[in-house]
Amino acid sequence: MGDILGTINGPEDLKQLDQAELAQLCGEIRRHIVETVSRRGGHLASSLGAVELAVALHSVFASPKDAIVWDVGHQSYAHKIICGRREAFAALRQRGGISGFPRRDESVHDHFGTGHASTSISAALGLACGRGLSGAGGAGGAAVAVIGDGAMTGGLAYEALNNAGQSGRDLIVVLNDNKMSIAPNVGAMSQYLSWLRADPAYSRVKADVNSALRRIPVVGERVRRGIERLKDGIKYLILPGMLFEDLGFTYLGPIDGHNIASLQAVLRNARKLGGPVLVHVMTRKGKGYAPAEKDPDVFHGTGPFDLATGQALEMSGLPSYSEAFGQALVEVAAADRRVVAITAAMAGGTGLAEFAQRFPERFFDVGIAEGHAVTFAAGLAAAGLRPVVAIYSCFLQRAYDNIVHDVCLQRLPVLFAIDRAGVVGEDGPTHHGTLDIAYLRHIPGLLVMAPRDEAELVAMLRFGLGHPGPAAIRYPRGAVRGLPAGAPVQPLQVGRAELLRRGDDVVIAALGSMVYPALEAAKALAGRGVRAAVLNARFASPVDGDAIVDLARRAGRLLTVEEGIVAGGFGSAVLEALADAGLTGTAVRCLGLPAEPVPHGPPALLLEECGLDPAGIADAARSLLPVRGAAAVGGRRG
Repeated sequence: MGDILGTINGPEDLKQLDQAELAQLCGEIRRHIVETVSRRGGHLASSLGAVELAVALHSVFASPKDAIVWDVGHQSYAHKIICGRREAFAALRQRGGISGFPRRDESVHDHFGTGHASTSISAALGLACGRGLSGAGGAGGAAVAVIGDGAMTGGLAYEALNNAGQSGRDLIVVLNDNKMSIAPNVGAMSQYLSWLRADPAYSRVKADVNSALRRIPVVGERVRRGIERLKDGIKYLILPGMLFEDLGFTYLGPIDGHNIASLQAVLRNARKLGGPVLVHVMTRKGKGYAPAEKDPDVFHGTGPFDLATGQALEMSGLPSYSEAFGQALVEVAAADRRVVAITAAMAGGTGLAEFAQRFPERFFDVGIAEGHAVTFAAGLAAAGLRPVVAIYSCFLQRAYDNIVHDVCLQRLPVLFAIDRAGVVGEDGPTHHGTLDIAYLRHIPGLLVMAPRDEAELVAMLRFGLGHPGPAAIRYPRGAVRGLPAGAPVQPLQVGRAELLRRGDDVVIAALGSMVYPALEAAKALAGRGVRAAVLNARFASPVDGDAIVDLARRAGRLLTVEEGIVAGGFGSAVLEALADAGLTGTAVRCLGLPAEPVPHGPPALLLEECGLDPAGIADAARSLLPVRGAAAVGGRRG
């Protein structure tokens, strides 16, 4: 057989292939994924494990009439390739290329945008109900949610299961279990029972027997209930999945997720059964690429790597902010047994792997359950401990009410370590940490800090753990810059900024990751005769109103710079401080991330496009100067 993948331009083309051709196609898709991700980076291991599943789904169902919702999207690369993006896949996650996640504006086959976990069942149920009410999608269109066992640790998934089971709507949930966290290995008994229960004739016979028993005078109903109890007891002993059965789903599985014929047969029967059905599929993460099979965690999300060895190509001699945070936390915890660490299924990503090894009894990975992580931390704090909650900025927003209600209103000393604040790069708008300043700074009693470098990060960690109430530190993705850990840092005081450079022409008040670009901008301006003061804000809440008002009064011109959304962010806090002081005549410009979603692409390029590189900051400062000063200064953007 020749190249099959080159003939696949849409899911309908799969229906013309026999089993041997489908198996060959899976191999070709895997090679295409591995070769592309080795050059571009991406989520490799999960997508390699779901190749046969994607092929089986699209060979049985008819997208876009049938809606298939991929939870998170880490599993969706084969789906993208099958659904008309084979050639576009070469530019995966590149600026102007296709997204690494399903996006409704990218393809009619991406029925729902999924970048955060545990949403697929809710969305698929909504699609099923909505199509029925609106008539969209045509009669008979199925709704399928594909969710990984990791995403099943999120409470939203169980809220959806509860609602879906109660509704009785036609909905198929495919549980892609690649870590055997719910049921044992596939066995002859479980597979036999799955096939039996998948057969519509089984349901018909069951209904007929129940009906016949009820018609027996006096003892019929009692016998039926006794048989039902006996049957349930046996089921709990020998059948997995009874939790799903009790929630109202027909459970089918476990099924070998790499056997296309078995998958097709079970999916067809699941559709015939009707009502809520859960198909439990067992897959191997990283399948088909030895390095990813050996170390699936490393290849969950990876940068470019050597195809032959699997070794990463992008190596930096500097630690990342996550690593610097993790190392500092270990040192603090060694001296204070009250310090505990909590994460939501991201121990490695948040730099807590060493903490988990050193202090296993004080480390808690709660799964993909950010709201629970925060309230759990509040309980730990109420018990006298000093919990540190390390979560990515984009995921912490899922726990907003828990932060307000369970931590801040009770003034509990929980420290939030907010990783990946600002633009994160190729994962795009679902993962950029653009909103945390805006959604945290207005919460009463919550300190919000942002370090300019590694030394200040360590100082803020220690300061936050000594603070009597809740505090948060936001820091970016990537390598640290500026002063290393252990370097002298001006002592921290609540709401006090640090003046790094004096100047009377314009003030640049910068927060966190924008401090060093602001200093570079000030140096460029000095070369053209403009004296720019640079203020390291340190705190987004509360801001240093005294320092800001004093500097603004002297210069009459003020630029705020932050790697966060402008609306409601640090710049807004500065404007409020100026208004409170009656300083309405100051020329102010707030520079930050735009209100519309920032696309995916290299972080440096994205920051440049948003005007948050040194040249962009210099241009924004120059725009506040009188015309003569602007002409004298010149600049890249004219």
